[in-house]
Amino acid sequence: MNSAELRQKFLEFFEKKGHAIIPSASLIPDKTDGTALFSTAGMQPLVPYLLGEKHPEGKRIVSIQKCIRTGDIDEVGDDTHLTFFEMLGNWSLGDYWKQESIQWSFEFLTKELNIPIEKLAFSCFAGDENAPKDEESAKIWESMGIKKERIVFLPKEDNWWGPVGDTGPCGPDTEIFYWKSNDIPTPKTFDSTDKNWVEIWNNVFMQYIKNASGEYVLAEQKNVDTGMGFERTLAILNSFENVYETDLFEPVMQLFPGFTNERAKRIITDHARACVFLISDGVVPSNKDQGYILRRLLRRMMVHMRGIEHDIFEPIKKTIVIYKDVYDLSEEKILPVIKDEADKFEKTLAAGLKAIEKIDVINGKEAFLLYETYGFPLEVLEEMRTVANREQFFEELKKHQELSRTASAGMFKGGLADHDPQTIKLHTAHHLLLAALQEMFGKQVKQKGSNINSERLRIDFLFDRKITDEEKKRLESMVNEKIQKGLDVVKREMPLEEAQKIGAEMEFGVKYGNTVSVYFIQDSKGNVISKEFCGGPHVSNTFELAAPQGEPRPDGRGPFKIIKEEASSQGVRRIKGILK
Repeated sequence: MNSAELRQKFLEFFEKKGHAIIPSASLIPDKTDGTALFSTAGMQPLVPYLLGEKHPEGKRIVSIQKCIRTGDIDEVGDDTHLTFFEMLGNWSLGDYWKQESIQWSFEFLTKELNIPIEKLAFSCFAGDENAPKDEESAKIWESMGIKKERIVFLPKEDNWWGPVGDTGPCGPDTEIFYWKSNDIPTPKTFDSTDKNWVEIWNNVFMQYIKNASGEYVLAEQKNVDTGMGFERTLAILNSFENVYETDLFEPVMQLFPGFTNERAKRIITDHARACVFLISDGVVPSNKDQGYILRRLLRRMMVHMRGIEHDIFEPIKKTIVIYKDVYDLSEEKILPVIKDEADKFEKTLAAGLKAIEKIDVINGKEAFLLYETYGFPLEVLEEMRTVANREQFFEELKKHQELSRTASAGMFKGGLADHDPQTIKLHTAHHLLLAALQEMFGKQVKQKGSNINSERLRIDFLFDRKITDEEKKRLESMVNEKIQKGLDVVKREMPLEEAQKIGAEMEFGVKYGNTVSVYFIQDSKGNVISKEFCGGPHVSNTFELAAPQGEPRPDGRGPFKIIKEEASSQGVRRIKGILK
C-alpha cells in the first residue's frame, strides 16, 4: 500500500462514519494554543473545541495533521525518530464514546487494512488514586474477539494522556500494538516490553479535567481523541523495517546511491521534509523561535551533504514532488529561502573549518561548542579530528535537550489551553491591535504569527520598517479607545467562501475547512471594527478588558500597553503587549 492509498482509506472510512474531513492546520500554532512553537499532535489545534467551543464542522471530525517535534532532533537517523511527521486522527467532541471509538479502530485495522487479528495486542489504564481501572475498554476489546492474554493493564505513564501543561482535559487511553516481526511467530501473550510489539494507534478518552488544585474532576464534555502515526503505519503495512523505505522517503534516499553513510542519508531526507513544510507555512531562518529550529535543521542537513556530489536543492525539490498532490507546496516560495540560508552558512562553515584546523584533539565540551556554534554533528567532527572524552559531548547535549524539553513543556502553560481569563482578554485585545495596525498602515498589514499567554500577547505581522515611538503611542490609544467603547464581540459561523467575500482576516498560511468561525467586534449599531477567522474564546464585550468596574486609570490612559516592538525576521515586525 502506498501513502496515497492509506490517506484515502483513512479519511473515507471516517467520513462514512459521519466525520467531517478538516484540512491540516499550520505547523505554526495560532493564538488559540498558548505559546507552543509548533503543532506537535493532531489534537493541538483542537484544544478550544475539546474544552467546549463548538466546532464549525460539527461533533465528529477527522484529519491528517502535519506535526513537528524538536526534542529528539539529535536522535533522527535511527529507525524511529522523525522531526516532521503526519498524524492520522479522528475526534468525538462530546458525541460518541468508547464503544464506537474502539469498534471503528478495530474495523479500520482489520477490515480496511486487512491486518490479521493475530498480529494485534492492546493496553488499557491500570487505574490509580485519581481514576479507576479501565475495565470498560478491555471488555469492549474482548467483545471484538480479542483474547485476555492479548490485553494488559499499564500505569499512568503508559496509558494516560494529558493534560497539556498543568491543567486541562485528560484521561485514560487504550493503545493498539502490532507484531512487526515476520521471522518470529506471534506470541499468544502480550508482553509490552517486547520490542517486536510496536504501538500504532492510541485512543484517548478525555473524561477528566485536572484543575489548579491538582484534582481530577469529571469533565462536562467527554471527548475522544485518537492518533495514529502515518509514516509508521505505512511502514508496517508494507513489512518494512523502517519508515525510510516507504514512498514518502525512498525517492530522496535514492538520490545518493554511492553514499554509504546510512544515518547521514536519513538525516538529510528527514530534515529536507521538515524544512520544506516549515518554509511553506511561513517560517524563515532566524536566531530565535521557529526560525532558529529551521536554521538548525538546514545547517545540519548541509553539513551532512559535504562530500556528496549533489547540492541541497535536489532533496528539497524531490520532497516537494512527493507531496505536491497532497499539500500546496511551491518551489518559488521555498527555494529562495534555502538559497539565502545556504549562502550565509557557507561563511559560517568556512569559519568552523578554520577553527577545527587549529585543534589536533577536540574534547567533548569543545565538540559540543562547535556543534552549537557552527552546526557540526559529532560524527562529522570525528571524521576530521579525534574527539577525546566523547561522554562530555553527550553530557552537554543532554543538558541542552533537557532545557529544550522544559522550555517546550512550559510553552503550553498559562495559555488558552486552560482558558485562563486573562489570556482570553489578551486574545480579544490581539484582535483590536491587528485592526488598529491595519487602520494606521493599511490592509496590506497581515498577521504572520502570534502567541498569547496570561501575561502578554504577541503578534508578528508583515511590515517593512520599525514603528516609531509616536506610532506606538497612537496604536495604544486606538486599542484603548475601542476597549472603553464597550464593543460587542460576536461569533458567527459561515461558509468559507462567504467569510472570504466579506473580507474576514485570515491567519497567514493557514488552510481552513468548508465552514469557519468568524469573530466580529462591533458597536451597538452593527458597525464592524474587526472581523477575523478564529476559534476563540473571547470576552463578550471589550469593556471587560478595562480596569475593574471600568474605573479610569490614574494616568488617564487605558489598560493596553505596548511593551516591545522589534524585527521578527526580514519584512516581519513583532509587537508584545499587555493589559495593565
